Amino acid sequence: MHYNYFIVILHVHFARVAKGVGEYLDKINYSLKENIMKKLIALFAASTVASTAAVAGVALSGAASVSYDDNGSTGGAASDGEAATTYDADLTIVGTSGDSTLTVVSDIDAAWSITSVDLATEIGPVTIAADMFDVVETHVDDGDGDYTSTENPDDRSISVTLDAPVGDMTIGLDDDGEVTLSGTWAGVTITHAVDADKTTGAVSVAGMDVSVTNKAAATTWSVATTVSGVDLTLDSENDVTAEFGLAGNTLTLTHNASRASVSSNATNYSTDAVVAYTTAALSRDLTSGATLTATYSTKDDSLTLKAAVTF
Repeated sequence: MHYNYFIVILHVHFARVAKGVGEYLDKINYSLKENIMKKLIALFAASTVASTAAVAGVALSGAASVSYDDNGSTGGAASDGEAATTYDADLTIVGTSGDSTLTVVSDIDAAWSITSVDLATEIGPVTIAADMFDVVETHVDDGDGDYTSTENPDDRSISVTLDAPVGDMTIGLDDDGEVTLSGTWAGVTITHAVDADKTTGAVSVAGMDVSVTNKAAATTWSVATTVSGVDLTLDSENDVTAEFGLAGNTLTLTHNASRASVSSNATNYSTDAVVAYTTAALSRDLTSGATLTATYSTKDDSLTLKAAVTF
């Protein structure tokens, strides 16, 4: 009798111990789960902040358009006036970290193809810029002065610009050894490339923006001004542009002077002569965010309709 009673007491005791151990293990398991959850939440928060920071350092912009050109009576690839529809879409990605910027521009309407890659950074008073994209030449003798098949210039380059304490002058040097001096004095901005023997000057005076370029003793110029709400531009090649508002639209009239042909040389194919022609472009911003433009050209008596959007 006493033996059975003792057995019952042991069962009760071990049951209580087992319950206590179970509760203790449950507490440990819960505590462990709680710690793991806290760490996961902290890790997720950190990764979210990192992702947000990464997105904040990247800017996207772009443009897309579709154009219908009736090509008039003489336009088109076969000069038969056959109408054509063309598409274009471009995307620009700009990544910024501190004083460094990477800019990538791509053409994405048919397939993804890069059209330019530029890297710029600053180290104290020195600015370093790198053009990292080498253009693929077409080498087609179609009258627009393409490079010949034996010419494949490397378009990539690196330039180093120093804000030197020489008045307001900035000194630049590229990887070809070209030295460029630039600065603004009394409102006149002047840039001179030593080896290229090219000097450019720009100034705004009496309501006119004047730009003059002299390269190897040949001078070109352009003048832009606004008269009675009309933006006018005239250049040394007798090209004239007038832009003004018209009943909520923008009308741009452009006269393109004739161009003489250029003979081929050791590096380039010839360039065809172009007769003088005039274009009239009427554009309007739509409530949808797109811009619709209709352009008439006397060059081939054509009308082009273009819908475009930018972001």
